[in-house]
Amino acid sequence: MTATLGAKPAPGRGRARSRHRLAVLGFMAPAIIGFVLFFGYPLVTTIVLSFTKYDLINPPEFNGLDNYAFMFKDPLLGKAIANTLWFVVVLTIARTVFALGVASVIARLKSGVGLIRTLCYLPSLAPPVAATLVFFMVMRPNGGPLDTVLGWFGVDSPLFFSDPAWAKTGITAIMLWISGDLMIIILAAILDVPQEQYEAAELDGAGPIRRWWHVTLPTISPVLLFGIVNSVILALQLFTQAVVAGSAGSGAADATGSTKYLGFPDNSTLTFPVYLYTQGFRYFDMGYAAAMATVLFIISFALTIVLVQRMRKNSTAEEGGPGA
Repeated sequence: MTATLGAKPAPGRGRARSRHRLAVLGFMAPAIIGFVLFFGYPLVTTIVLSFTKYDLINPPEFNGLDNYAFMFKDPLLGKAIANTLWFVVVLTIARTVFALGVASVIARLKSGVGLIRTLCYLPSLAPPVAATLVFFMVMRPNGGPLDTVLGWFGVDSPLFFSDPAWAKTGITAIMLWISGDLMIIILAAILDVPQEQYEAAELDGAGPIRRWWHVTLPTISPVLLFGIVNSVILALQLFTQAVVAGSAGSGAADATGSTKYLGFPDNSTLTFPVYLYTQGFRYFDMGYAAAMATVLFIISFALTIVLVQRMRKNSTAEEGGPGA
């Protein structure tokens, strides 16, 4: 038999492909609809509102780039950006190093691994409000557990959540305590490192530290980069812990837990999302809040793209090797 150039596919085969495409589209329809309704539509609406003056009562009024221009004149926005950048740098490094350290220790344990792994992971399941309040009670001065323990050694407890110099450190401690999800991911990557690589390094005379540095770290580097991306996004979106810590630290929260002292003490816990919330739902300047949300989305998206591209370049370099 000879094949005919340009022959059309059989009608039955074309109908089968169409049915297959429709079936795939049907299975994907819930995800596509959910993405459009809960991500696409809100994103487009936010971008449109960022060019308007809108107070939730009167119809939006187009004001061009006024909302974006005001960002350069807003003094509190600069403070919120500085606080957020502090969390992006300090929290990202601390969270990644802490999760890596705990995972490395658990990976070397011989017994009780399941129990310790569970105990380390459980705090990440705690509701953010409850976790923050627990840490506030533990770290509070004048009778708190931490103050009592430090008092045994004649050391005065820092004024966590009441001193601007220590408030961000207290929130960072909370975020480290609930970082069990990242610890579990890194632990799985460590346990997945081929044992042959450790044996080869040991035959070459490498000790435990050198094996960890030259075998474990390079192998799990993609997972560590994922942890960095995850921590950066988490820091950029830090909201609940900052609000609850500021409310509890001010001592002026009402029965619903809200307070007018967001950012307490002295705006040291005023992050970008907290200030965005203040503009949108306290001052009802939804146009300005939408502009801030748009900027936050662009920054988060750009940082994620840069870090992912870096991860791909590192993976390509490792696969190619020095002689590629």
